[in-house]
Amino acid sequence: MISVTHEGNFNKIERFLKKNEKIDIDHYLEKFGQAGVEALAAATPKDTGRTSECWYYKIEKSDDRTVITWCNSNVVDDWYNVAVGIQYGHGTASGVYVQGIDYINPAMRTIFDELAEQIWKEVQLA
Repeated sequence: MISVTHEGNFNKIERFLKKNEKIDIDHYLEKFGQAGVEALAAATPKDTGRTSECWYYKIEKSDDRTVITWCNSNVVDDWYNVAVGIQYGHGTASGVYVQGIDYINPAMRTIFDELAEQIWKEVQLA
């Protein structure tokens, strides 16, 4: 048998959560959404430059979560996303495999770190 007892109240955590529910992170999402686009564009290997110019972001909100997604619209033949092919590798029409280049993760790592740091500061100040 397991028994748990508790003395006291949850006033401190309730105050903390109440203060933080008022934090508006929308301006951070817009700021870092654009920063992500710029970081990805700068890091994308360039042949024609089209893929590096096709980065964009979108923010989707629902009642219980907010999602920011970075996308690339350089799609060939309605199915082949060039940015993904560069990242993970791809085969050519002549049957040659081109090794992928991990350029997305390093570019976004600093964006994620900075976003987390800024939001954590906001939470601490609330």
